[in-house]
Amino acid sequence: QVQLVESGGGLVQAGGSLRLSCTASGRTFRDYTMGWFRQAPGKEREFVSCITWSTGNTAYADSVKGRFTISRDNAQNTVYLQMNSLKPEDTAVYYCARGSYSSVRRADYGYWGQGTQVTVSS
Repeated sequence: QVQLVESGGGLVQAGGSLRLSCTASGRTFRDYTMGWFRQAPGKEREFVSCITWSTGNTAYADSVKGRFTISRDNAQNTVYLQMNSLKPEDTAVYYCARGSYSSVRRADYGYWGQGTQVTVSS
């Protein structure tokens, strides 16, 4: 069994930064892809970014490209999402997820964290 725990959310002004963390316990995720998704009130959960653990290859949604950076720490079993130049439209609950391969589809991720709230004020 895999457990994913996110942290680092909070309230920030537009233009500010936050760093989200997702730490895994149970089976390690060295052979998998770790992704970040987000869900704003009344909207579908959407892909934000992902990283393939073994290669370090990354992918980003167009809406966050150039502002967000995903990274990993092998020793800590942790994946990070550095979010800069935050905008009010980035407000959402952010979820960490583990999948078997790089994908933007929510259905391709089998394990999910509980989510962490990010609120960006204008």
